[in-house]
Amino acid sequence: MTQTYHVSGMTCAGCQAKVQSLLSKVEGVKNVSINLPTGTATIEMNKHIGTPVLKNALKDYPEYQLSENGSIHHDVVKSMPREETRTWFQAYKPILLIFAYITGITVLVEAINGGFDASRWMEHFMAGFFLVFSFFKLMDLDGFADSYSAYDIIAKRWRPWAYLYAFIELGLGIAFLTGFNPLLTNAVTFVVMGVSIIGVLQSVLNKMKIQCACLGAVFNLPMSTVTIIEDALMIGMSGTTVVKILS
Repeated sequence: MTQTYHVSGMTCAGCQAKVQSLLSKVEGVKNVSINLPTGTATIEMNKHIGTPVLKNALKDYPEYQLSENGSIHHDVVKSMPREETRTWFQAYKPILLIFAYITGITVLVEAINGGFDASRWMEHFMAGFFLVFSFFKLMDLDGFADSYSAYDIIAKRWRPWAYLYAFIELGLGIAFLTGFNPLLTNAVTFVVMGVSIIGVLQSVLNKMKIQCACLGAVFNLPMSTVTIIEDALMIGMSGTTVVKILS
């Protein structure tokens, strides 16, 4: 069954991620979808869960108050909160702009160097990618950890991994920028992003309506195939470099 509740006190994407993370940990909850503009939480559960149990999950954060709004749906396969009135481009504008900036700058660097070198361009692109994305994660590290722990296969079980992940991205960005041990840097990238994409694939295939943590809690980006493409791109670039170095 699926039931929709009103949750007051949510003012930003970080709040959304926090409430979603806390409610997702309640035993019997299958999926939680938060609609920030309407202040509602749509919860899909294996069996009926009393409102007091859900309220108790938020007890350590009194600013968030959960109450029933009477919307109950039985035999629903997935939760379907009211969609925000945003187009696809509006939803993903931040990440599209970031990719455009990084691509444009790295191509310009190649042009200044007198020719396009694919290997060098990939190093610069991945340096820009990890430095920019880690920057947004570190702006609200707790908010990022809340979002990432909602779907990553490691962070779900061991929350410190979410915090560590942001600094791993920062370290990889610096390593690519300075050309530090290309084999090691690309191998670590391949493994880390390979593990990360598993949780993303599970979320997208299960059609879970949750926030993507790729840009931390700064932007409210929905999880979708865009996230898969983003991770797959890093896996492909690092894997290609590793094979080239070893061959």
